[in-house]
Amino acid sequence: MVALLAAFRSLTFLDVTPADLLAGVDLFKELRPEELSRLASASSRESLRRGDIVFREGDEPDRLYVVLQGRIAISKRSVDGRESVVALMEEGDLFGEMGFFLPLGRSAEARALEPSTLLAVAFGPVREIYEERPELLWGVVSMLADRVRVMDDVLADSVFLDVTGRTAKRLLEIAGGQDEFVLPVTQEELAAIVGASRERVNKAIASFVRLGWIEQSDRRYQITDREQLERRAR
Repeated sequence: MVALLAAFRSLTFLDVTPADLLAGVDLFKELRPEELSRLASASSRESLRRGDIVFREGDEPDRLYVVLQGRIAISKRSVDGRESVVALMEEGDLFGEMGFFLPLGRSAEARALEPSTLLAVAFGPVREIYEERPELLWGVVSMLADRVRVMDDVLADSVFLDVTGRTAKRLLEIAGGQDEFVLPVTQEELAAIVGASRERVNKAIASFVRLGWIEQSDRRYQITDREQLERRAR
């Protein structure tokens, strides 16, 4: 999948046909061309502005989504309105599939962090294909197991890493393999991703700057000592 998605990125996802895009998604990678075409014909593109809600926690699910452009935050909210971002969805990522397997309301909220374009696929045709070829469900089990492993890592971070450690880890994840990057979220959204207050996250970033591990100018960052930042993220 990584190689396929890398090839798509050379074009941008907006240039790829829906069938070809779906072929690069883990949930659909074992589907036949005619099956991918069935799903593509049942899909539609949705354009979002920053802050637009894709779905809210508790909404009745009827479709899943692939990000063509932009970033989507998957978040949970406390009773008093505080937000915790549990995942960031970027180009090529699939989300909203849990409702396909569990006939319950949406388990979280999905919100656009920037102008975004999604490919929405109705559940009905997906269900028909899996009912016709139940052996495909082994791939579904593998995908869901990967999701559980990711959530295990997030839970472990919340237990074993302090706010400074989690901030270092999230900055490294956002940077990927690059030493220079632009923070794609606001300070409030970064704090929600880290799972701490904005003040504590800003304090952690200020300490990295003071130690000479990063340089910061507004939302533009440069990692100047990746080894130390990675060590603090463990």
